[in-house]
Amino acid sequence: MDLGALAFGADDAQIPADALDEDDLDAEEPGPGHITGDATDARMALAELVEVEAELDTRWPETRIEPSLTRIAALMDLLGSPQRSYPAIHIAGTNGKTSVARIIDALLTSLHRRTGRITSPHLQTVTERISVDGVPISPRTYVDTYRELEPFITMVDDSSTAAGGPRMSKFEVLTAMAYAVFAEAPVDVAVVETGMGGRWDATNVIDAGVTVITPIAMDHADYLGDTLTAIAGEKAGIIKKAEPDDLSPVDPVTVIGMQEPEAMDVLLRQTVESGAVVARQNSEFAVIESVTAVGGQLLTLQGLGGTYDEIFLPLHGAHQAANASLALAAVEAFFGSGPGRQLEIDAVRAGFAAVSSPGRLERVRSAPTVFVDAAHNPHGAAALAQALSEEFDFRRLVGVIAMLGDKDADGFLEALEPVLDHVVITDNGSPRAIDSERLAEIARTIFGEDRVLVTPFLPDAVTEAIALAEESDGEPVAGAGVVITGSVVTAGAGRTLFGKEPS
Repeated sequence: MDLGALAFGADDAQIPADALDEDDLDAEEPGPGHITGDATDARMALAELVEVEAELDTRWPETRIEPSLTRIAALMDLLGSPQRSYPAIHIAGTNGKTSVARIIDALLTSLHRRTGRITSPHLQTVTERISVDGVPISPRTYVDTYRELEPFITMVDDSSTAAGGPRMSKFEVLTAMAYAVFAEAPVDVAVVETGMGGRWDATNVIDAGVTVITPIAMDHADYLGDTLTAIAGEKAGIIKKAEPDDLSPVDPVTVIGMQEPEAMDVLLRQTVESGAVVARQNSEFAVIESVTAVGGQLLTLQGLGGTYDEIFLPLHGAHQAANASLALAAVEAFFGSGPGRQLEIDAVRAGFAAVSSPGRLERVRSAPTVFVDAAHNPHGAAALAQALSEEFDFRRLVGVIAMLGDKDADGFLEALEPVLDHVVITDNGSPRAIDSERLAEIARTIFGEDRVLVTPFLPDAVTEAIALAEESDGEPVAGAGVVITGSVVTAGAGRTLFGKEPS
């Protein structure tokens, strides 16, 4: 990658040593983002990736936010504003952002657009955060991009610290790397998921023609505010007045998912102030019908341009049907669809059929069924519980739960209690994790003593949960299931445990 032409003109998950196998290294026709060259270079790239991550981890983490875009904007200026070389769809909200981003990506790809995608946090390896054509960039691309940006990052660091400010945060650096990679590819459109907030999120140096707001709920209250109104105000910060150019429609469009009234009021006020056209779920677009199918669900969706039927979505849960509806409306808005101007139905069907969303009610084993799910707040837990109860018929279901210390553990466990027979409380290895004994104390107040076990080592906890799900008074139980959940870190560890490659 040559970034010279551009210039002037999660954190807790471990990188598994087996992130690449020999098939990845020896492929004759690697796709975009895959490693090329021999196995030695690939292993060197992995070693360098670990070094780069160690350097980045000395910076502010994603959980520390300063209300300023000064540093990321300065770096973008030094790089020649790569984020302005392609149109973008910008996504904020509390739950569903990553799934919506991945669905939008799949639809755009099916409609013959080359995509760049930013998502966070990552499940297993940091390279998952930056994708081109739906494929995470390689460790070599990640390392080389960082090293080429490093002198400019240092310039911004020096300027900021000289003025008494902090160095660039890790998330700011990763965002800049993504925007540079997309410009170099080049991509036709960037699908950008915010980090924690919106207004002061590092991704917000783009001017997106389409903004998407997924459902807003209480989360990250210590950073974003302790009311839905305050949190919605931060998320609404990505809805901005248009700066007409050749990349975006003159009138920006904001596509809004289902919201509580106080959050919706804030969002609609912001759209009025910014002059954005609004499309609301269950008003301008909706899920008409969802029928459970093998491996997912069959949908009929009302889009901005008409009805789309016989849509197979290989994801489970009413929340994913809603995410699909939201993503479709965003893609329609991007292409300027409206009444009588529908997207090509076969391409839409193909795009939905190609969707994957790792760590979202993802089956990683059969007999017994084991799921991993990245739910980490009460709203996400409620969606998970609904999907488990409505789409599956388990005779016994056991949860393996590890959470981070800044989450609403009481609300999370209360949402899952009706669908779980037992819980095995464990630790996901993150320094931010709540102590397993403390989490177990909370669980006992909700589930009762007899339904709660504590096994701090995650692999042992999964083994214990499987045994518990399969046995009843010494007799095997048919229809047993296990769900590993509580945080993105927990879901990522579960994927690694069952041999799932980063995706």
